[in-house]
Amino acid sequence: MNVAAAFEALRRATDHLKPEPGKVLVSVTPTFAAKWLIPNLPDFSARYPEIDLRILATEKISSFHSDGIDLGIRQGEPPFGAALDAYRLFRQEIIAVAAPGLIEKHSLSHGADAVSYLPKLHDSHDLWPEFLGLLNIADKGGHGLRLSQTALAVDAALSGQGVALVSRFLVAADIAAKRLIQITPESMSGKQDFYLLAMRKSKHNIAIDTVIKWFLAQAET
Repeated sequence: MNVAAAFEALRRATDHLKPEPGKVLVSVTPTFAAKWLIPNLPDFSARYPEIDLRILATEKISSFHSDGIDLGIRQGEPPFGAALDAYRLFRQEIIAVAAPGLIEKHSLSHGADAVSYLPKLHDSHDLWPEFLGLLNIADKGGHGLRLSQTALAVDAALSGQGVALVSRFLVAADIAAKRLIQITPESMSGKQDFYLLAMRKSKHNIAIDTVIKWFLAQAET
C-alpha cells in the first residue's frame, strides 16, 4: 500500500469513528419501548425528520462509553452518578388493569373482589404480594400466568387472560381507548421512578438536546 492509499484508509477509519451529529441512540427496556416509546414515535418523526433516532431495547444496563449510547431510560432512584444528568419522566404508580370482557365473563364488579378472584398475570417485578397486602385481600384467582416482561403481561391482559400490575403511564392509551380498565381505585407507589439519563450537558449536541426536550414534553402530556 502506498502512502496516499494508507492516508486514505486512515481518513475513512477516522470518519467512521466520528460521532454522527444527527444520530441519537437511546437505550430503553423492551417494555418501555413497546408500550410507550414506539406508539409515540410518529410524533417525534413528524417534528424532527432530520434526527436519526435509534432505539436499543435491552434489559441490561447499557454503557454510555462501551455501548455508545447517547441517552438511557431506566427505573431507579437518584443519585445516578456525578457524570450524568437525570430527568424524571414518570413516577412509578402501579395499578391493576384487565380487559372489560374479563370482568363481564366472571360477572364481577370493579374493586377488591375482582382483584381477588380474577387470574393474576405475574412479571419479573413480582408486585402482586405487595399489592394484595395493600388491599388486605387474599389471592383466590389460582396460579395465573408467569411472564418475563411487563409488556407481555399487558398483552395478556389485553387478550383477556388476567389482571396485570403495571405503571399507569404505560397503559394510559389503552385505558383511554377502553381496551383496559383499572379495576380498583387503589394504586401503589414505589421508589423506582422512570428517569431519562444523559451525560453532563457539556457533552450534548443539538440533536441530543432536542430528543431530551421531546421526551420531557411528552411526559408532561
